[in-house]
Amino acid sequence: MPILDMPLRDLHTYAGRNPRPADIDAFWDASVAEMEQLGTACELIPAKFQVPGAECFHLYFTGMGDARIHAKFLRPISAAPVPAVCMFHGYPGASHEFSALLSYVQAGFAVAALDCRGQAGLSEDKGGVKGNTQCGHIIRGLDENDPAKLLYRQIFLDTAQLARIVMAMPEVDERRVGALGNSQGGALTLACAALTPTLNRAAPTYPFLCDYKRVWEMDLATDAYQELRDYFRRFDPLHEREDEIFTLLGYIDNQHIAHRIRAKVLMFTGLMDSICPPSTQFAAYNKMTCEKNVVIYPDFGHELLPCAGDKAMQFMLGMLKD
Repeated sequence: MPILDMPLRDLHTYAGRNPRPADIDAFWDASVAEMEQLGTACELIPAKFQVPGAECFHLYFTGMGDARIHAKFLRPISAAPVPAVCMFHGYPGASHEFSALLSYVQAGFAVAALDCRGQAGLSEDKGGVKGNTQCGHIIRGLDENDPAKLLYRQIFLDTAQLARIVMAMPEVDERRVGALGNSQGGALTLACAALTPTLNRAAPTYPFLCDYKRVWEMDLATDAYQELRDYFRRFDPLHEREDEIFTLLGYIDNQHIAHRIRAKVLMFTGLMDSICPPSTQFAAYNKMTCEKNVVIYPDFGHELLPCAGDKAMQFMLGMLKD
């Protein structure tokens, strides 16, 4: 088969390149504990979009840093607690339209589709860090030299807080909540699963935010990862802070929190993906100790993967048998 990255047999043993911070588990334990102090309160506002057999809402909650976070929330009209899925979108977009979320509602699921703070949706990014704020969310907060200031730390915690809010809803069966998304959405699916030990299932498709140093060494810091190249060129042109920068990024590298995942995982990977290289995805996958499987598309890149959506839904429907 054609090879963009490394042979499939090597992908299955690849251990990653980005440095792992020594205190990363303590860091995320403390971060989750801080997030949990915010509780599970939310505001549901009926949406203008409504359809028979379902209810559609704008859901708001207060996230880390007092930011107002938005998600679309849909639920089937049902007397019994229903399963649910949390959905996460690509970078730097927004949640899908209500109508695009109805397939899961028709299948009996409640759906919570997050808008990432500071991106194209309705969630709020309150900022408050030194240095660059132009575009790059991966690098937001690097100049603080404090992992707690990284924007993706807050976004990762938003995913876990949303999952907890959904699980606390009386109409939702808290034992049957899953997460899914593509690209950044795949990354946030992994983060949600890593920070939500009771999540049942996770279906990430070509996850972003994995193994940053590998991306840079492959000369693929373009497109979604362009800000890595821009940061070095503008703020560290001699790479004098290279080790420090990649170690800081290690706090928001999914490969270093993947061992925390307890959910069942089904990952989708295209071997010709030049935006989120397969090796970076496997760096996270290989560190998972949960029940897991990966669906390989040898000739596909960072694009629509045939039948992946169907396979993900069938995977989520498996929660009904758990």
